[in-house]
Amino acid sequence: MIRSARLVLCMVTAAAVCGCGAVALPLRATSAVVKVVPVAGNVVAAPLDVTAGVID
Repeated sequence: MIRSARLVLCMVTAAAVCGCGAVALPLRATSAVVKVVPVAGNVVAAPLDVTAGVID
């Protein structure tokens, strides 16, 4: 009984977070840190920005 309640709770939590900015937060933070690199920062950060945009 407790195991199925945990499973339901995990499924409800996953459904609530799905498509949310909380999932894209690590990508956005990494992109911001990478953009500081002078030469290749924007090139490396572009795929991260696109991926975070798709998640949102």
